[in-house]
Parts: sequence; C-alpha cells; structure tokens
Amino acid sequence: MAEAWKEGALISAPSLGAPVSHPSGAKFLPSLGLLLVTGGLFLSGWVAYLWFKPAPAPYSYQLVDEGLVTKFDNLALQDWPDLKISKYELRVQSVDKPIAIAYRASRGTGSSVFLNWENLLSEPIGAMGGDLHELAAVAVDITKHVPKDAVLLAWWDTSRQLGLLSDRNTVFTSHLGQPLIIPSYWKERTEVISKYERQFWGAEGSAEEQKRFQNFADILASEPSKGAAMLREFVSSQEAYIVVHPADLYKLGLMRPDRLDIAFKDFPLTGNVHGLVGQVKAWVKENGYDTYTLQSLSEKSVRAYFLNESKKGKTLLSQMLPLMNSKPVDFEALQVVHKQGGYWVYKIPSASSNVNDNKP
Repeated sequence: MAEAWKEGALISAPSLGAPVSHPSGAKFLPSLGLLLVTGGLFLSGWVAYLWFKPAPAPYSYQLVDEGLVTKFDNLALQDWPDLKISKYELRVQSVDKPIAIAYRASRGTGSSVFLNWENLLSEPIGAMGGDLHELAAVAVDITKHVPKDAVLLAWWDTSRQLGLLSDRNTVFTSHLGQPLIIPSYWKERTEVISKYERQFWGAEGSAEEQKRFQNFADILASEPSKGAAMLREFVSSQEAYIVVHPADLYKLGLMRPDRLDIAFKDFPLTGNVHGLVGQVKAWVKENGYDTYTLQSLSEKSVRAYFLNESKKGKTLLSQMLPLMNSKPVDFEALQVVHKQGGYWVYKIPSASSNVNDNKP
C-alpha cells in the first residue's frame, strides 16, 4: 500500500483498483447544498429589496425653538402677539451645519402656516419668496384698506401667510407644495422628498383646490391681455385683489417651462448702483436673455431674475412686475393699488366692469 501524508499523520491510500468508500460526512452534503441555495436566495432577495426600496429623504426638519412672537424679534411680528412660532433647521446627516431654516406659525388651534424660509445653500431648496418684513407690511395695509368680504389671490404660500396675518379670505388655503424646489443633485429622489414634505407640512389640499391652483398657474403663464380676462373670470363677481412677487416668476417657470425661460443670479451690493446695473446687463447679453427684474435679498446682495421673452413671449405675471423694458403702471388691464418692497398688489376688475372705472 502506498502511503500519503495528511494533516501531519500517515494514512493508507487505496490503490486505483480498490473500491472507493464515501466518508461518513458525505450524507450532509445535500443539506449543505440546500443551505447554500437558501442562503443565496435570501441574499438575492435582500439585495433586491435594498435596490427597489426608495432611499429616505436626504434631509430632515429638526425643531430647535418655539414660543410666542416675543421670542423671535428677528421676524418683526410684534403686531401679531397671539401667534405661536416654531423654528426648524433643515439638516443633512453628513453635514455639520443646517442647510436651511424654516419658521411656521399658528394661532390658537388653527393649522400651522409656513411663514419664512432662510436658504443657506447656493442652490434653491424648499422655498423661494419675499422678505417677511415686507409681507407683514403688506398684510397691515390690506387689513386697513381691503374690505372684509373681499378675496385675496396669490401664490399658495403667500396666500396662506396673508390669510394668517391679515385675517382676509384667500382663494388658496392649503399647503399645496407646488412646485417642489430641490437642488439638481436630488432630482432622482423627487418622489420620496415630496412624500416627506407632505408628511411634515400636513394636508396638501383637496383635488379641487389643487386643480384650481393649476388653473391659476395657467392664467399667470398666459399672454397678458388674455390672462387678465381669464383672471377676472377666475374670481367671478367678487371684489378681489392679487399679490405678486418676482420670486413667483421662478416658481411659475418650474411649473410652466414651456412658457417661461427663466434663470436667476445673486449679485453683491457694493454701493455702486451703476456698476451693478452694468453687471446685470452684461449677464443678460452673455447668456441670451433679453430682460430682467430685481429682488433685494439683504443689505449686501440682490437677486436678478432673467427672462427670454423674445423666445417664449410675454406672460401675465411678467407684465405685472417691473422689468427692464416694462412697468406695472403701464399695464391697464389691472389696477395697481399698492407696492411694498418686491410685492405688488393689484385690484382685479370684475368681469362686467371696465378697468378704467376703478381708477381714482
């Protein structure tokens, strides 16, 4: 018999002609194979689950402070001492600092209203709107001069803010969440972000209100004269006012890109107005746009919104805002009644009246 070495010991090796006997452990091989197959199926299933399961929202709202208006002097809401304010930071797990700060307010047992947003990123995220101090001043003037039975029309977020601060009826009363404003690198997670936003802010309105807001967006994106006539029909015979802001251009552009070719850029304020105008006009020319409007962001910066009206045509919304080549007061289809910062307020003539009948 030949001898072979196995794990440090001499054992007998059978000759080629000798019958081969299976080790006693061979009876476990079918069980081992079944275990491996089962484990492989489980692993495959787990990988498939991870593959198809949507990733969570890339950020979360974290409550950092709450209380009455007196606790938040930076918001300048002393005229509304009964409001309860909640302050949230928008946090990304891998980032040390917040990427945005959100405020919402409520009165009594009423629902919370999105009130103010501070974006700390270079790209738009969450919301784009006007200055809260300017909006508060608009709300005060509306309370003084707009009849109680009149109705206010504005972008859904502005509508809710004015409804809270002016105690006037608004066409849109729900947090409609349109459009979703997120950085380009999160576009593939739009669905899960939308779901998280709905969970955080609450009900997104009825299907009827959502449809009505889509109709409102269509009106704003229409040719100016046609849009003004549609707007009068939209509010019917009610005494109605519409409030618009340059930031609405960007939001409308996201919803109706076929009607608005829009971009924006922030410029530093150096005290040299002529220098700023030169920079803005140079950007217009270099990037193929033909007009612009400005929004003051702070004492240190201004935002320019650029439009290509020669490509897309004029819209009702752009006609209601001060552009390089047009002024709101020149638009006779609606009546300008107030201006505060970036906010413009128009009275909407009834469908049966002539706009000139409303002029003083």
